[in-house]
Amino acid sequence: QVEFVESGGGSVQVGGSLTLSCQAPVYMYKKNCVGWFRQAPGNEREGVAVVYTSNNSTFYADSVKGRFSISRDDAKNTVHLQMSGLKPEDTAMYFCVAGCNGLDPSNPIMFWGQGTQVTAFA
Repeated sequence: QVEFVESGGGSVQVGGSLTLSCQAPVYMYKKNCVGWFRQAPGNEREGVAVVYTSNNSTFYADSVKGRFSISRDDAKNTVHLQMSGLKPEDTAMYFCVAGCNGLDPSNPIMFWGQGTQVTAFA
């Protein structure tokens, strides 16, 4: 039973901001790569942003660079995704992941959260 605690999703006007948070059990958080993937209806899952807890390296999808920022709070086993300048194409279900391997969804990912919906409306 995966036990991520995801929060922060919601609906916001285009151009607005949201911050997603994901608290993971220690054993998942220690899997080095943690982050966020997303899936919109009819689309494939895609990597949004990941951070490696070993060296704090971060990776972003080209579509969100400069608008999204991923950070982590090791004391709380929590990873945050600050999203600004939201666009309609950012509308998707956002999933917290752990044990990832970069942004490529075809790479094995050990743990997935249940997801939190983000909607950017005009």
